[in-house]
Parts: sequence; structure tokens; C-alpha cells
Amino acid sequence: MIRGTSTKKLIKENMKTYELKQISGKKIKQLCSRQSIDYERLFDVVKPIIQNVKKNGDQALAQYTLKFDKVALQNIKVGKGEIDQAWSSSELDLIQSIETAIRNITKFHTTQIKAEKRVETMTGVECFQENRPIEKIGLYIPGGSAPLFSTLLMLAIPARIAGCKKIVLCTPANQKGDVSSPILMAAKLCGVKEIYKVGGAQAIAAMAYGTESIPKVDKIFGPGNQFVVAAKMLVSIDPDGAAIDMPAGPSEVLVIADRFANPKWVAADLLSQAEHGPDSQVVLLSNDQNIIRRVKKEIKCQLAELPRSEIAQRALNGSFCLVAESLAKAFEFSNVYAPEHLILNLKNAKTFCSKVVNAGSVFLGPYSTEAAGDYASGTNHTLPTSGYARSYSGVTVESFMKKISFQKITPKGALNIGPAVLVMAEKEGLIGHKKAMEYRIG
Repeated sequence: MIRGTSTKKLIKENMKTYELKQISGKKIKQLCSRQSIDYERLFDVVKPIIQNVKKNGDQALAQYTLKFDKVALQNIKVGKGEIDQAWSSSELDLIQSIETAIRNITKFHTTQIKAEKRVETMTGVECFQENRPIEKIGLYIPGGSAPLFSTLLMLAIPARIAGCKKIVLCTPANQKGDVSSPILMAAKLCGVKEIYKVGGAQAIAAMAYGTESIPKVDKIFGPGNQFVVAAKMLVSIDPDGAAIDMPAGPSEVLVIADRFANPKWVAADLLSQAEHGPDSQVVLLSNDQNIIRRVKKEIKCQLAELPRSEIAQRALNGSFCLVAESLAKAFEFSNVYAPEHLILNLKNAKTFCSKVVNAGSVFLGPYSTEAAGDYASGTNHTLPTSGYARSYSGVTVESFMKKISFQKITPKGALNIGPAVLVMAEKEGLIGHKKAMEYRIG
């Protein structure tokens, strides 16, 4: 429990509440914008790190590991003995829980592999696509106060289903030189064997360009702090670097609740997201002002019991509640906001699916807590943030694959399609294109 003045401070400070019909379009735009990030400043910090790793490889990694993680490592690769030790020291209930998550995530993601259809666009012209796995994948899993071993499951499992040949994992070590045991255990259960004790922007650079120890990969996945995000952005625009999963920012949740919602459950959902980090954002929308009052009261009660209450409080200070005239108006706002996680704590929530236009992942009904999706329901929790759900999807098996298109043209097909190709090539002034078809049809 938090004692004395801290409790008073927590009770005094809370989420701001607005009435949707009373705020201007400018204010709505402001509420939908996320915390401003000074990428120019971040790039200035991260660029020298990337260049140093690119030039000096393992030597630069050792330098940064000592500087940022306060540990001098003799070997950055995690050995089999360390993995075995993590396994033997793991609690049985955790192993069983992770195995449950793996089964559910595998079951859901396996359905995403679909056979491509062959199409004859005109007689003698056949087109089709085939999937190919991206050969070399890099996964970044943060350590720190909340080592996200669940994210490893969300990335390694679809990579394995896609058929990626090489999966490289980078995650920081603690000051004793050890990697989080749950991360190592999750890696073992997912079949990830190449694990390196490297964190931060330097880990992204190492995977993007390769070092003496860490192989270069083709695409990098995984969350991280602002420096990791900036590094991912920079290597993704370098032809010699690596592609990335998606633009990423702080975690967020938006809850739409009606008068039937349980305030205690809604408050718990908001706090479960707020505890991710001080820059996380949580939003509550309701067409019932009484529900908002009751939820805010519950937040005050539950907040004092959270071990990460200080982090959650800072997140709440940057969050807000909205009273909407109707659920239709609530959905209008939600679609503009485009949340990473959207919880519909509504009676008959499933009937509102068609109202959702922009969201990373949606949780239907009072029992569908976002925490279930974070760990074990089966859907992927690597999702677009900061409004990117307007144009990006979350991670799927296809994120680890690429599509190659094929076409087969017969002599009859060449005669059928040839005249169109000749005219179009002529009009574009590309006579070489015209002749390439002309020679075939005479």
C-alpha cells in the first residue's frame, strides 16, 4: 500500500473528463494526437551509435553494454547451459501457462496461411502468387523492470509458422550478465536458439548490419524505448539496413462502456494498460456520465494497490475520459483516435463490430479483458500505436513473409494481350517495351 501524502496525491490527481458535444474539432484533434516525440533529437543520439556498431561491430557492442547496461560481458551469446539453467529454475505453473499461450497463439496464427488462387485474366494469360518466408528475422525483446517474454511468443511463433530459416533474438542482460529466465524459457519453448545479450539502439544496429557475433537479418520485429524505435526507423530507410515490423509508440487502450458495465472491471482494464509505462495512454468513453464517475472512483481505490502505481499515475495524468451523447458518437471518436487496443464493454458487444473502422485489436464484451490478448487468447499483441491503426495491421504470419507474383503467357495469350501492350508502350515512349512484345506476335 502507498502511505501518507502519496495516497492523497493519487486521490487528487486523476484523468480529465470532457463532454464530447462541448469540445471543438481542434480539441478533438488534440486529444487524438499522442505524446509528441522529438525524433530529430533522438536521431542525433542514435545515429552515432548505429555508425559505431556498423564500423566496429562487437567492440562497439561491448562499449555500449558497459555504458548503458553496466555490465562487461565476455561472451554476448547466450549459451546452452544458461538456457538449461533458466529452464530448471522455472516454476511449473509458469511453464504450463506459457505452453497454454503457445497452443492458442499457434492455433490462431496457423489459420492465416491460405493457398493462393491462380487466375486467368484473359485466355492464355495466367497470373498467381506464391508465399515465401523472409529468410532471416531479428527479434528485439526489452528487459528492464518488465521483461516482455510474452512478446517473444507473439513474434517467434508466427515466424516459425511462416517458415523463416533463421531467427535471431537480442535482449539486454542485467548487471550480473544474465538474461531474464522467463525470456530464455519462452525462447526454448519456441525453438529460438540464437540469443544475444544486447539491448537498446545498438542491438537494432547489430541485427540490421551484422557484427562478428550477430548475423545480419532482413527484417526486425519488437518493441522498445524511444531510442530503439528511432534506431528501427533509421535502419529501415537505409538500403543496407533491414525492414521493420511497423512504426511503434507507447501502449494505449480505449474503452467504450455503457451503463451495464462493471466499473471495477473497467477501472482494472484501464490500469492494466497504464502500468505499462508513464507515456502510455488510456481513454474511457461512455454515453453514461454515472459510469465514468464510478470508474474514476474505482481507479483511485485500485491504484494504491498496484506495485507500479507511480508509473500508472503518470500515465493517467496524460489520459482522459469522454462523455458521448450516444454510442454512435463514441464510435465516431474511437475511429478518429484509432486505438491500439479497443475494449467494447457493452451489452451485446458483438453487434457493434461493424462500427469499428480503425483499431489494432478489439475485445468484445465484459469478460474480454485486454490482458487476455496480451498473453494467451491467441491473437497477436504486437499492434500499431499512435493512430497508425488507421493504415497498419498488427503482426500476422504474413508479416514474416513476402509474396512473389508469377505470370504465364501462352502464344494465344500473347496475341490476346499484345495489342494493348503495344499501344500503351508507344504512348509512354518506351519503344523497347513495344518491340519486346512485337517480336512475339509478329
